[in-house]
Amino acid sequence: MQKRQQEPVWIFDLDDTLHNASAHIFPVMNRNMTEYIMAHLALDEQDAHRLRQHYWHIYGATLKGLVRHHGINPHHFLDCTHAPLDLANMVLETKRLKSTLERLSGRKLVFTNAPLSYAMRVLTILGLQDFFDLVFSVESTHFHPKPSMLGFSKLLKKIKANPCDCVMVEDSLPALMTAKRLGMKTVWVTKQLKKPIFVDYRINSVLALTHIQL
Repeated sequence: MQKRQQEPVWIFDLDDTLHNASAHIFPVMNRNMTEYIMAHLALDEQDAHRLRQHYWHIYGATLKGLVRHHGINPHHFLDCTHAPLDLANMVLETKRLKSTLERLSGRKLVFTNAPLSYAMRVLTILGLQDFFDLVFSVESTHFHPKPSMLGFSKLLKKIKANPCDCVMVEDSLPALMTAKRLGMKTVWVTKQLKKPIFVDYRINSVLALTHIQL
C-alpha cells in the first residue's frame, strides 16, 4: 500500500508577504526606530539611521543588535516603535487572500519578527485573526528573530514538525536560506525574476501559491 503523503505545514512571514508593509508601515516604523536609537543612545539622526541599518543587515533585525550590544529592553523598544502605528489606515488588504489560503491543504501558521500585539492587529485588519493555528512572534523566539537558526529551532520544537514537511513563504532571502538549511521547502515572494539556488519557488504574490506544485 502506498504511504499517504504528509500534508505540508505552511509557515508564513507577515510583513511584505501576507500584506504590503513597505508602502505605508515600514517608512514610519523605521523612523520610529531611528528616533528611539537617537533618544536612548544619544546619537544624531544620521548615526542612528546608520546603526539601525547596520544591525538590520548583520542580524536581520535592528532589535537583536540593540539588545546584544547596548542592553536595550526588547519589550520597551518594540512597544515604542510598533504600538503608535495607525495600522487601520496603513495596512493594505489583498483581495482573495483568505480564499487563496483556504485552498492550501495542511496546517498554517505565521512566523514573524514583529511583536505579537502588532501581528494580531494586522491579522485582524486582514480578517485573518482566527485563521492560523499559531502566530509565532519575536517574543516566541526569545528575541532570536529570523534568520537566526535558534528562532527557527524554537518554532519547530513548538509545532513538533519535521522541517521536510514545512514550506516557508517569505520575502526575506536570509530567512529562506535558514529554512532551506533546515530542510524546508522555500517560497520567495518577490517581484525579482532571478532566484538563488536555495529558493525552490519564486512568486510575485502570495495569491500565486495555489499554482505551485510541491
